[in-house]
Amino acid sequence: MKAREMRDMEELELEKQIAELRKEVFGLRFANATGELDDTASLGRARRDLARALTVAREREVPAQQGRER
Repeated sequence: MKAREMRDMEELELEKQIAELRKEVFGLRFANATGELDDTASLGRARRDLARALTVAREREVPAQQGRER
């Protein structure tokens, strides 16, 4: 999923996406550790998607925090 698509999501929807991506990364890491994962590149893609979603969530937090500090 692209960052542009994530930025268009509602706050609750983005939080659900982050939770889902965390579960996916965990499952892929577990599968990789047990030797069941054939496509190891999928782990990297999932981690990048999670990082992208967390970055979008943080972008939304920063302006809100700056508004409270002033």
